[in-house]
Amino acid sequence: MNTPAFWNDQNKAKEVSRNAERLREELELWENFSVKVDDLLEVANISQMENDESLHDEIARKLAAFRREFEKLEFFVLFSGKYDANDAVVTIHAGTGGTEAQDWAEMLFRMISRYCEKNSLEVQIIDHSRGSEAGIKSIVMIVKGRYSYGYLKSESGVHRLVRISPFDAEKMRHTSFALIEVLPETGDVLDVKIRDEDLKIDTFRAGGHGGQSVNTTDSAVRITHIPTVIIVKCQNERSQHQNKETALKYLRAKLAAHNREEHEKEKNKLRGEYSSAEWGNQIRSYVLQPYKMVKDHRTDYQEHDPDAVLDGKLEGFTESYLRHIQKNKR
Repeated sequence: MNTPAFWNDQNKAKEVSRNAERLREELELWENFSVKVDDLLEVANISQMENDESLHDEIARKLAAFRREFEKLEFFVLFSGKYDANDAVVTIHAGTGGTEAQDWAEMLFRMISRYCEKNSLEVQIIDHSRGSEAGIKSIVMIVKGRYSYGYLKSESGVHRLVRISPFDAEKMRHTSFALIEVLPETGDVLDVKIRDEDLKIDTFRAGGHGGQSVNTTDSAVRITHIPTVIIVKCQNERSQHQNKETALKYLRAKLAAHNREEHEKEKNKLRGEYSSAEWGNQIRSYVLQPYKMVKDHRTDYQEHDPDAVLDGKLEGFTESYLRHIQKNKR
């Protein structure tokens, strides 16, 4: 940041500055924790040397505060994956079921957005498709902030909802599915090379609520990666250049994930065992009727207040999933 040419690239400079600020905040957390540990040890030593039982209550209070801080910092230690500190690209797709599934997809979008808000993560929508009557068919967003991917990777998979449908006049119980895809934003990483001749770039007029120059020019961009037939698009920025830049970020993340999947498939073939993921293989079930419960099928972690979970209370699911990964690595 001290180099003379640092601010020549404004976007990169802002990104580096934000990352530096997050690192300072994290370092401050550890430094404050160290001070509390020293303070606790000092009081304990005085109590032992002077045999002063009146200090026991103070030690108990400091120990309780120490434990709370320890649990908070222990959570950060769980972010040990290669891409955990990166920004994340999150896509939500409604499953089959029409309006019911599209409403469920929008509920999941709100859940993810509230969780990001609680963890000071910035959400930038790059593409969305509204449902015909209610909800959303799909939405793509980039989540920015330190450990964005680490926080959100536990949400990747099929989410199942069981409830009395608000769209059913007979008030029958319905089951809906939606898919959340979470990818790390890899940036200009060396292992994701995109050749210009492999890209087909189309421009079109953006839809949605509009804004300055959004619905009046061909600012939206659709990029097709010809070798893999991966298609990405962005229409929420004001200029075609910004939309193209954001779409390329999304494409890099998709290609990095594609490369990892192909590598894993090859390894599984060599082992002689490979089974593809089915749409019905949900990672989590949200039951609102006939009882209330949210259960993660990978870790067996449960919450009995679905309303709080749908309002962004995902900390328990995130932590249990990260511990599950750590356990399987051993």
